[in-house]
Amino acid sequence: MRVYFDNAATTPVDKEVLKEMYQVMETHYGNPSSIHAHGREVRTIIEKARKTVAALLHTSPSQIFFTSGGTEADNTAIRCGIVDYGIKHAITTRIEHHAVVHTLENLEKSGLIKLSFLDVDQKGNADLNQLEELLKNNERSFVSLMHANNEIGTITDIQKAGEICEQYNAIFHCDTVQTMGHYLHDLSKLKVHFLVCAAHKLHGPKGVGFLYINQNIKIKPMIYGGSQERNMRGGTENVYGIVGLAKSLELAYQDMDEHQAHIQGLKTYMMQQLQENIPGIEFNGETDPDKSLYTVLNVSFPEMDMAEMLLFSLDIAGISASGGSACSSGTNIGSHVLTGIRANPNRPAVRFSFSKFNTRDEVDYVVEKVKEICLEKA
Repeated sequence: MRVYFDNAATTPVDKEVLKEMYQVMETHYGNPSSIHAHGREVRTIIEKARKTVAALLHTSPSQIFFTSGGTEADNTAIRCGIVDYGIKHAITTRIEHHAVVHTLENLEKSGLIKLSFLDVDQKGNADLNQLEELLKNNERSFVSLMHANNEIGTITDIQKAGEICEQYNAIFHCDTVQTMGHYLHDLSKLKVHFLVCAAHKLHGPKGVGFLYINQNIKIKPMIYGGSQERNMRGGTENVYGIVGLAKSLELAYQDMDEHQAHIQGLKTYMMQQLQENIPGIEFNGETDPDKSLYTVLNVSFPEMDMAEMLLFSLDIAGISASGGSACSSGTNIGSHVLTGIRANPNRPAVRFSFSKFNTRDEVDYVVEKVKEICLEKA
C-alpha cells in the first residue's frame, strides 16, 4: 500500500478542478490583456473566478488579487505594507512560516524595521496579551500572525488578534494558507488588512494563489512590468491556475462540513491508535479540535536509535509524510517551529497531514508500519 499523508505540503488536485482547467486550456488561449475577442473571453473567465472567490469570502472582487501562491502574497503584503506606510515596527512569532519570518528578518537586517517576537507556549499559542502591550508601547506597527501553524496545527484566534490590532491602528496580515478552504472566512467581519491563499493546499493547482487587500489599504505593486491585476501585479495571468483555484475553493465551501467531520475523524482515530500501540507517544501543538487544525497531526516519537532514519523508513514502507526535530545545537538545522515551542530535540517528530481522500484503512496501515519501525529502532 502507498499512503499520502503530506497534504499540508500539497494536496492532490481534485478531478473536478482538473476538468474545469482542461476545458479552458482546450478552448481559450487568448491573452487576457488583448482587446480582441479572444482576449476579452479570457478576461471574462478571470473576472468570473475573482467574483467566485470574493463571494465565498464575503468581500468585493476589487479586493482579490491573484498571485503565484502564498509566498508571493505574503511577501507583497509584508514588504509593501511596511514600506508604503513607513512602518518602523513589526510584530510576529518565531514559529511563522518562513515566507513571513524570513521576509521580516530581511527587512530588519536592512534597517527598515525593529522586529518584535511574541512569546509562544509549548503548544504554540501566541501571547495576545503581549501583543497588546507591544502595540501600546510602540509606534504604529505591522502585525503578522498565521491562522493555523503548518507544522503543529495550533490555531490562533485571529478575530481577537484583529480586534486588538484595530484598537491600536496596527496593520494586520494573516497567513491563512493552511486554513483557506478548510474553515469559513468572512471578510465582512474579520478585522484583517491582508489575507493569503495557495490553491495547492485545497486540491487546486500549484503556482497560483491570491492576496486579499482590504479596501482601506493602498499599496504599490511589488512586481512591475504590466497593468495586470488592476495595476497591482505585472505579468500575464496564470489563467488556468486561476480557474482551478476558484473551482477548488468553490468545492471546498460546498462540502466543508462533511470533509471536516471525515478528516477530524481520521485524525482522532490515528491519535488513539498511536497511543494504544506505541508507549511514550506524544503530540506537538494543540490537539483539541477547537484549537487545532484538523488536517495536521504532529507526532513526537520516543527517543530511538537512528532517529534520523524514521522518515526514510516510512518512505520505504510507502508512506509519505514530513518531519524533523527541534535544533539541538547551533549547527543543527531542525524545525524552527519545534525549536520555538521548546520541543525535546532528542525525540523525532513526524507531521502526518490528511485530506478528504484519505481513509481509515490508510491510518491502520501507517500505525502498523510505525509500530514496526519503532520496535526495530528502540
